[in-house]
Amino acid sequence: MRNPQLNDAGELTHLLSTDGLPREVITQILDTASSFLEISTRDVKKVPLLRGKSVFNLFFENSTRTRTTFEIAAKRLSADVINLDVSRSSTAKGETLLDTIDNLVAMHADMFVVRHASSGAPYLIAEHLQRVGRDDVHVVNAGDGRHAHPTQGLLDMFTIRHYKQDFSQLTVAIVGDILHSRVARSDLHALAALGTGEVRAVGPQTLLPSALDKMGVRVCHDLATGLRDADVIIMLRLQNERMNGALLPSAREYFHCYGLTPAMLALAKPDAIVMHPGPMNRGVEIDSEVADGPQAVILPQVTFGIAVRMAVMSILAGN
Repeated sequence: MRNPQLNDAGELTHLLSTDGLPREVITQILDTASSFLEISTRDVKKVPLLRGKSVFNLFFENSTRTRTTFEIAAKRLSADVINLDVSRSSTAKGETLLDTIDNLVAMHADMFVVRHASSGAPYLIAEHLQRVGRDDVHVVNAGDGRHAHPTQGLLDMFTIRHYKQDFSQLTVAIVGDILHSRVARSDLHALAALGTGEVRAVGPQTLLPSALDKMGVRVCHDLATGLRDADVIIMLRLQNERMNGALLPSAREYFHCYGLTPAMLALAKPDAIVMHPGPMNRGVEIDSEVADGPQAVILPQVTFGIAVRMAVMSILAGN
């Protein structure tokens, strides 16, 4: 079955998920992002690669960090950026998602950046565009339900490669609410594609999906076991808005069992890095001393995110 993200030549035409994304394409994105990093240090932080192109940000779910970094990335590529006010859009008045897309395509949209609470919404848009013969319009998934958040996964890979270089020698621990996390899913698929040495999923049984072992992931219910000798630690917040019922006794007890404290961090390798996709809940999944400490690379992740999103959009526009 053809990957809906790739054209017949195997080139990226939409970014919908890291699942099934070839290693060569991931590497292309990371290499391209590296070339964009220095743009942020210039007096004029712009290149003309998307000049004359219109990028529509369609965020049907609240977001500050992701929407802002996409907007900055598109503007640094010299695109025209249109932020749709979903609360006042026609979809709030009963118009279907695909009718909204058709109207925006008629306004000469070149790219849609889509965040939606429903898993699969970006796929639906991409399939519709192909069906109506608009292969020149591209879709970037900025997070869909519990399914995927590919640009976050890619910026996480960029961060790991920046600090650690060779994935094959690394032990990466992903800690927390993996069951409800689209970031975790995107990270797991990307880490597998890049040939990571060992990947661990760490958390209570109620917050870990089944069949992780079939993906080659080592499951750890004990935090100390999961962190021991890790090179990279990715902390996740509790996705309370996506939980059905109480899966944990309390946030306080969760922190006691799975919170990343200086004592727990000491079990990892001395040069281990600590990552977090944000927003952080201090005192729930991570201690402030760790979040603000020398091993945390949480703010560089945000900076790298702009370069990675620039890379994705520039590659899509060129295919």
